[in-house]
Amino acid sequence: MSTDTTVADSRVTSMANAIRALSMDAVQAANSGHPGMPMGMAEVATVLWSEYLKFDPSAPDWMDRDRFVLSAGHGSMLVYSLLHLSGYANPTMDEISRFRQLGSPCAGHPENFLLPGIECTTGPLGQGLAMAVGMALAERHLNAKFGDELVDHRTWVIAGDGCLMEGVNHEAIGLAGHLGLGQLTVFWDDNNITIDGPVGLSSSEDILLRYQAAKWHTVRCDGHDPESIRAAIDAAMADPRPSLIACKTVIGKGAPNKQGTSAVHGAALGADEVAAARKEIGWTAEPFTVPDEILADWRKTGERGKTAHAEWNKRLENAPNRGDWEQHMMPVGDLASAALEDFMTGFAREPKTIASRKASEMALGPLTEKLASLVGGSADLTGSNNTKTKFTDPLTADNYAGRYVYYGIREFGMACAMNGMALHGGVVPYGGTFLIFSDYARNAIRLAALQQTRVVFVMTHDSIGLGEDGPTHQPIEQVMSLRLIPNLNVFRPADIIETAECWALSLESEDTPSVLALTRQNLPQLRGANMADSGDENWTRVSNKSARGGYRLKSAEAERKVILMASGSEVHLAVEAAKMLEADGIGADVLSMPCLDLFEQQDAAYKEDLLPEVNPSEILRVSIEAGVTQGWERYTMARGLNIGIDRFGASGPAEDLFERFGFTPEAVTARIKDALAGN
Repeated sequence: MSTDTTVADSRVTSMANAIRALSMDAVQAANSGHPGMPMGMAEVATVLWSEYLKFDPSAPDWMDRDRFVLSAGHGSMLVYSLLHLSGYANPTMDEISRFRQLGSPCAGHPENFLLPGIECTTGPLGQGLAMAVGMALAERHLNAKFGDELVDHRTWVIAGDGCLMEGVNHEAIGLAGHLGLGQLTVFWDDNNITIDGPVGLSSSEDILLRYQAAKWHTVRCDGHDPESIRAAIDAAMADPRPSLIACKTVIGKGAPNKQGTSAVHGAALGADEVAAARKEIGWTAEPFTVPDEILADWRKTGERGKTAHAEWNKRLENAPNRGDWEQHMMPVGDLASAALEDFMTGFAREPKTIASRKASEMALGPLTEKLASLVGGSADLTGSNNTKTKFTDPLTADNYAGRYVYYGIREFGMACAMNGMALHGGVVPYGGTFLIFSDYARNAIRLAALQQTRVVFVMTHDSIGLGEDGPTHQPIEQVMSLRLIPNLNVFRPADIIETAECWALSLESEDTPSVLALTRQNLPQLRGANMADSGDENWTRVSNKSARGGYRLKSAEAERKVILMASGSEVHLAVEAAKMLEADGIGADVLSMPCLDLFEQQDAAYKEDLLPEVNPSEILRVSIEAGVTQGWERYTMARGLNIGIDRFGASGPAEDLFERFGFTPEAVTARIKDALAGN
């Protein structure tokens, strides 16, 4: 080894020890956290950040930066140390010293909305790696559109055994290998330890063979030898396939009495072991203090990226496709509504009876034609979800410029990838599956909401209306359970007009993901020329009635005795029941409630107008939805009537099932009359 290399490796060791010191000090101060992984992966992270990673600490949102994802999010002090040491404005040392404390951005697991430089929220194991697949896919897509001059960056991931054990890992690496995402590199912290003890307690598979079978390049390195780490990274960068680097490490390296054991995985080292570790690594500085020489070495790591950023800015300024780039990066919200205006007014004037999944496909036509950043897909249900249009060619390893991803039967992996694409930027992803399979993707949907990403989850076959496939495929509790997730708009539109409105709202919501719950069965159009006061024949963004979450579709003609509220396929049922009630002199309002989440955001006066606070004996509130009734009590009150399905469905034709479960105008009207009579 040359003298220069020896000096460089010595510098790496000192810089890595800064990570170790900050990590063990922060976890010790909090008496909570995971010091083992940051201490074990310190050399790998140091080599990556100081010699390979392209980043500019002064511009964390630079589009052509490399993406770094700490999939093993429990080791969050690794990335907090890296951000501080390399010169990001935050976290400050004071914030690091308050690790895991209320008010500090240094949360127990990295949160993308708390700190610039955190590319995604991680902690639920496996999802960071799976989101990184989406980031790498977005990079290749934009590269195909705009070329190397504007888009040419890599995605780097640090993952642990847990990330590789989770089922979503199988889905994610299969997709990445199939699409040949060669700009993606995963560092596996191969330390042979989980919380319970040695990995051998629960796993004996050959990880590298599994990745190789998924069409990945694999290589091993000594995770504490800088030269070995460099050789592995160079090999990964030279291979056209995605790469897994198995980094053999000692968890908690530097803690002489606990390293290599599960004792350092998820607990503070203890004062005595911290003192012993400081002696072991030769660290004499006080807690939360980094010697000037070491800090200066760390601060130099961002200089290469700053130069690269400045060169990129010059290329963008002179790029012949600069106008296309800037147009592509424009917010899509206002553009979405504009793209739908002709569509909306056309159907308002010429009503159609179609399934809302078909209405969604028709709305996607002008949206995908006019919004180039929309990238769709489906988990092997394209013909059922109706998510592909003539403007979205397949996105494949041979055509990254395509705008439609065939995700295969990978609902969880698809949802994670879409989160990663949205977080990367430059892409607005949407993807479809059956609503019942939202349970497979639920944790990624929740993480989309937590991360404040604009992702549209197209969930079709939303009720017993899907028919013969039976109770295994018929959603009962799914719509209401998804409504429980904060910052998630769950849309269940009643007709083609509401479906298009909900698409516009989904794309306008930059910080909120959306679920579109759509029918298999046809629905009559309830708004447009067939309702004289609708105003939809001159539809614009400001006339989007679904934006309120709920609105009065029909006002009572006789003295109001009933308020019917429904969503989706049951709105037309409410309209028919209201007609029957009116024929008997019972006045009935009909409220369409496409999105309870948005309705809850309306002011008190608006809610009071739709749902006046009166004696229940004067006005009966009725909810109608082909799903669980739990949750509707918020609007119907204790003495209201909730018509739904609080059991599993059955196999049979849709019309027979609706009749069997009481979803006919006659059955609904009879139940309302009984309730009015006090029965």
